[in-house]
Amino acid sequence: MIHIIRNSIPNLFTLANLFFGFLSIMYSASGDYKNAAILILIGMMLDSMDGRIARMLRVESELGKELDSLADIVTFGVAPAMMAYYAYFSAFGTIGMAVAGLFPLFGAYRLARFNINAVKSSLQYFTGVPITAAGGLLTLLTLFHGKMLGYIFVIAFFLLCYLMVSTIKIPSLKDVPLPKYGIIITLFLGYAIYIVFKKEHHRFPYFIYVAIPLYIAFISYQLIKIKKNSQKKN
Repeated sequence: MIHIIRNSIPNLFTLANLFFGFLSIMYSASGDYKNAAILILIGMMLDSMDGRIARMLRVESELGKELDSLADIVTFGVAPAMMAYYAYFSAFGTIGMAVAGLFPLFGAYRLARFNINAVKSSLQYFTGVPITAAGGLLTLLTLFHGKMLGYIFVIAFFLLCYLMVSTIKIPSLKDVPLPKYGIIITLFLGYAIYIVFKKEHHRFPYFIYVAIPLYIAFISYQLIKIKKNSQKKN
């Protein structure tokens, strides 16, 4: 029983990531881009945790890897594309739908390429920008809806699509005891503080106040663990 629970913990984080992506799509459909963005960025937190937790508990599995890819295409492919559509592309009707749909298509191709080359690839870098980073950046750009010129957003949109399937080498940072895509998450935390100080927290998802402390606790644990390991070596 304990073994089953232990094996399920990383997958629960992955499924939570997928669920937040689904909720983000629902918020985008209602025009609430702030909450939609927050949900995607919480998904980024969970995505940076599930793999590390699996390695920490020594319960890595093929099921977990496949589940992670499925969650990523929803939370960092479809959900950001939905935000982009409702915020910028909906005015162009069917053409806008087709353009917004390119983002999850490029993201799915990037994930499939990564999955078949994961064993052969160097652990030091990714080939092309990961869909998590691309989706997070697109989400942050969409937060400036109404303040950013449309053509700048469109250029950034197509650039992110290209970068996902490009052969550019991106450092993986897998051995760094900090969350992947930390810059994006730091910007998110800054945005969260900004919302609270503007007294708009009544529109702020309440589960963020659970997610942030848990995430900080996890990173603190990782740092303490690294410190203890270094002390043992010395």
